[in-house]
Amino acid sequence: MSSIRNIIIVGGGTAGWLTCAVIAAEHCSHSQHGIRVTLIESPDVNTVGVGEGTWPTMRGTLRKIGVSESEFFQKCDASFKQGAKFAKWVTGEDDDAYYHPLVLPQGYADINLAPFWQAHAKQTPFADAVCFQSQLCEKGLAPKQISTPEYAHVANYAYHLDAGKFASFLQEHCTKKLGVVHILDHVTAVNSNEHGDIASVSTKANGDISGDLFIDCTGFKSLLLGEHFNIPFKSCKSMLFNDTALATHVPYLRPDAPIVSHTVSTAQSAGWIWDIGLPSRRGVGHVFSSAHIDEKSAADELRSYIRQSIGDAADDLAFRKIKIDPGHREKFWHKNCVAVGLSAGFLEPLEASALVLVELSAAMISEQLPANREVMDITAKRFNEKFLYRWDRIIDFLKLHYVLSKRTDTQYWRDNCEKSSMSEELASLLTLWKYQSPYHQDFTYADEVFPSASYQYVLYGMGFETELPETQRRSLDQQLAAQHIQKNHQLTQKLLQGLPSNRELIELIRRSGQCAA
Repeated sequence: MSSIRNIIIVGGGTAGWLTCAVIAAEHCSHSQHGIRVTLIESPDVNTVGVGEGTWPTMRGTLRKIGVSESEFFQKCDASFKQGAKFAKWVTGEDDDAYYHPLVLPQGYADINLAPFWQAHAKQTPFADAVCFQSQLCEKGLAPKQISTPEYAHVANYAYHLDAGKFASFLQEHCTKKLGVVHILDHVTAVNSNEHGDIASVSTKANGDISGDLFIDCTGFKSLLLGEHFNIPFKSCKSMLFNDTALATHVPYLRPDAPIVSHTVSTAQSAGWIWDIGLPSRRGVGHVFSSAHIDEKSAADELRSYIRQSIGDAADDLAFRKIKIDPGHREKFWHKNCVAVGLSAGFLEPLEASALVLVELSAAMISEQLPANREVMDITAKRFNEKFLYRWDRIIDFLKLHYVLSKRTDTQYWRDNCEKSSMSEELASLLTLWKYQSPYHQDFTYADEVFPSASYQYVLYGMGFETELPETQRRSLDQQLAAQHIQKNHQLTQKLLQGLPSNRELIELIRRSGQCAA
């Protein structure tokens, strides 16, 4: 019945420090009467450090923990992200590309424009017809102006960032401004009490450190939830085949080179290559299925891709290999331990879902923090139900990109289009969407990671067709749809003329900062 007053986070990196910041900021760890938050991390363990893409939720998270957006840009080598461009996912041809932007289609609260666009699909790509952001991305423009206050926007945006610098930035913020206790030490044992809860963790130099709630941010090792509690791991490799990544940093050939304001994902013979633009460099990597291509061939494809932009300098780059076991734990909160980040699970970074799950996990732990041990199991049950649902929906959304492909040039793409490699839920939705476009009522939660608009952008970007209803419907208001499509066209032209380039705005922020909100 005693209050939850002492939280121990084991493991640093982005997951550990972001979770730490969210809880410490909300529960006033800097004050005498706040929750005590302690983060323990090994001085010798390196983090994965390649999670460079976020979702727009990160703006709200940074604001809530008291971070200046200008300082974040200056210290984390950050840039603006306005969505993703998928190249060669449908046919594999050079002109095969579509956008998944971060703004909703024009008038989305009032009308679903997909049925009206369908009649003109061959003339205008879906994203261009219903929103302005794909054009901003194509022109390399920023989502706001220097006079726009911090975290405010003209076009909805997220960030690209240097994951290592971001973790260090959060560590400094937590320890200097939020009252977090930071212990650099090796955890040598996990100790249980008579009820099976974790009572303490033993450390090499600081002895036993006790707590009321333990958060496992130990990465793939999953020291607490996986090794100590033996919570089983649920693989999803039968649906998502990619199990290996090769990553590298690519230099710009000149300091004023454009910074792409979206993630570029280019499909390969047995996987895809990510390309993320930061102010000082690009983060580039190849995610692939080792069952369909060997590592040397995958490296050759990656080097060939990089050579297109920097020539023979690509031959001097070293690649870092990362093994991926796609899937997640069967539950995430057990007794007085909850896993966040890689210790909970990991999927390929196709839609930047990793950091979103860290944010969402940290937010729910903080908001629903149990008052005492008596109610913790109730909170844990709700947490597990919600996040099992979220993982399933993310897996389905990632798989959607593959099953819609028309590529048959390799066994990898043929295998990905097999109906047996998708969930029953996704198969049902695809059948449903043959006759009606995704819209507000298609999903369970109001706070879905990927809203129905995201499904529209991928479906219609990849050439999916939905039959128009044969009977008259009031919601199919041709005049209202025409007004919104025209409004989007006018807004697109206005923003194309009024916004600075991505690099121009980022350099201004790094030099002098934005306007305070």
